Amino acid sequence: QVKLVESGGGLVQAGGSLRLSCAASGGTSNMGWFRQVPGKEREFVAGISRTGGYTYYAESVKGRFTISRDNAKNTVYLQMSRLKPEDTAVYYCARRENFYPSTWYYEYDYWGQGTQVTVSS
Repeated sequence: QVKLVESGGGLVQAGGSLRLSCAASGGTSNMGWFRQVPGKEREFVAGISRTGGYTYYAESVKGRFTISRDNAKNTVYLQMSRLKPEDTAVYYCARRENFYPSTWYYEYDYWGQGTQVTVSS
């Protein structure tokens, strides 16, 4: 059974940092982070391969966010730095069973409950 549980969200000032964690059960797989604001479609943020050897990012976060994983702890991380007010959203961890990477939310098979990130100006 696959279960994803995010943590680490909160309120931070612009320019600050946060680290999100996603505790995953059910073995290793391709993982991703997405975010969503009310009234908008879920947006890809970052993805990572099963081994962690391949990572990819949305242009809007490239150079500021880093995705990583510790398979021994069954945990995926999203280190967010130089945060901006426009990064405010609910952040979701997701798992994709397919071997190939994807930036499309509908190609991910399992989702966590989400964690709120609020960046104040």
